[in-house]
Amino acid sequence: MDVLGQIAAQIQTKFRQLPVTPGKTVMQPSPHTLRGAETNFYAEASEQTFNVDMLGQDVFITAKPVQYTWSYGDGTSLGPQTVAGGSLPQDRWGEKTLTSHVYAQTGDFSVILTTHFQGTYSVNGGPQLPIPGQGQFSSPQQSVSVWRSITRNYADTCLENPQGQGCPGVAPASP
Repeated sequence: MDVLGQIAAQIQTKFRQLPVTPGKTVMQPSPHTLRGAETNFYAEASEQTFNVDMLGQDVFITAKPVQYTWSYGDGTSLGPQTVAGGSLPQDRWGEKTLTSHVYAQTGDFSVILTTHFQGTYSVNGGPQLPIPGQGQFSSPQQSVSVWRSITRNYADTCLENPQGQGCPGVAPASP
């Protein structure tokens, strides 16, 4: 078998062993969110390149993020999908997005993002060739605390009733 054929036979294994930096999970709001509210998750991932030596040849490998899978830590997941999501301005937090998630329970959850990378390679400056399959690289777990919120209505303002619940210096009502 020629050297190029040997490299082609080994490139998929080599690709999966590269030190590819996995995508990073960003959450809005963070690090706390509310039970029953949309929490916007999105991935920050970038194309990466590597120069490696294979069988004495100079091999240039490109890893491009193409799909994302979120494990939300509560038994649910999303993906793989091609949408990485994106940031929302703070006044839009809580809106449903293609990558958002609603937690049904309170507690601390570990979110893990797996980024799926597609690769190409060239040998000694030759043409770019596709690497079969994908490499999957998981980010370290990231914690999110899901809290509950309580809404109360009051008949008067703190100016009208300075001793009313929710006014400065007044102990909160028990749930």
